[in-house]
Amino acid sequence: MGDVTADAAVRDLRARLRSLCDEHGVPVELRARLVLSATLLARDGLVALPATVLSHVDAQQSTLVVAVPLLAPLDRPRNLPLPPEPSNAAEAVWRVPVLTRPRHDRPEPEDDQSATERELRAALARADALEREHLQLKHELAETNSGVVAMYVELEERDEQLRTAHAVIFRELEDALRPPPPTVPGLEFGVHYKPADQDAPTGGDLYDWFVLADGTVQITIVDAVGHGVTCTRNALNVTHTIRTLTLDGYPLEDLVRRAAEINETLMATVLIARLDPATGVLRLAGGGHPPALLVSSTGETAYLTAKGRGVGFPDPGSFDIHHTTLSPGDLLLLYTDGLVESRGDVDEGEVRLADAAKARSRHPLETALSAVVEDMHDVVLYTDDTVLLGLRFQGTAEEARSQD
Repeated sequence: MGDVTADAAVRDLRARLRSLCDEHGVPVELRARLVLSATLLARDGLVALPATVLSHVDAQQSTLVVAVPLLAPLDRPRNLPLPPEPSNAAEAVWRVPVLTRPRHDRPEPEDDQSATERELRAALARADALEREHLQLKHELAETNSGVVAMYVELEERDEQLRTAHAVIFRELEDALRPPPPTVPGLEFGVHYKPADQDAPTGGDLYDWFVLADGTVQITIVDAVGHGVTCTRNALNVTHTIRTLTLDGYPLEDLVRRAAEINETLMATVLIARLDPATGVLRLAGGGHPPALLVSSTGETAYLTAKGRGVGFPDPGSFDIHHTTLSPGDLLLLYTDGLVESRGDVDEGEVRLADAAKARSRHPLETALSAVVEDMHDVVLYTDDTVLLGLRFQGTAEEARSQD
């Protein structure tokens, strides 16, 4: 089964599971764990695709029984957010609690990305609730000497719950918030993400890329101020807002300002690139973010500055739009400041980045971007999350035919 067909089959599997859960009133946070578990099994090549999801309701236990066919029985336990029941059969079976009375209201249909974002928000809310309980329990433990042993055991249990909830969020963030690139003829995409803390791979460095109705490609890269789950939520809000504003028809020069008006309580830098693959025309709108780096097909490098102030800063918005036209073989890099600030000197970091990108510009993006990050992080004095996005313009369809 080809990659595109397999991805479509996985999306269809997720849609069927979500429909079943919504029909029977399964909480969104529990639905997220079920959908993510089935997705991980499918992407490991264990699910028979296209999958036929079997289900029935166990009225005595008020549970929804969901079965997904496998290519073979699971030979060992899997580290999944919602493990299936142990079985020697070639299927994964889950039992999830449902409402005692069937739902009569049908939820509005959602696309895969919107459903994933809603599940993520539910998981984030659950993690926040567990963290609040965790802090409250610590406070109670500090104020009393009685029942210390029992409270210590409960604290350990809450810690394990919190770690489990965070693990679900981290996997969901990696799978959903850092989306795969679009497929556009004449363009090659690549991305490399490196968290500052390998044990907590969430932060405020996020991106989004998609194709507009007129065929142009828009890439948004965001660096929200702060750390942890709250920072991730802030970055998600900004990327989602910019996508929504774009699809609502707002011009490129207004996107940062409008995003700032909608998200008044957070701070983030933003850079938006919009490329017409038919002509190579590139426009950049900035919001206090590091400049894009262009490596031409001849090996020359130039930083493309799009001046502006980010979300949450005074007078936010793009001051002007940077225009340029890409030639076949040109490489465009967008990144967050963790890439050039690892030694504490941004100017020196930009010089090193230009040299590293030039040396790797002919390599496939899949390997070139990770190599550039490793070159930049050979000495790390200041740790921060790092995102490096790459786009290589391979030329218009007419140019490709003329080369043939």
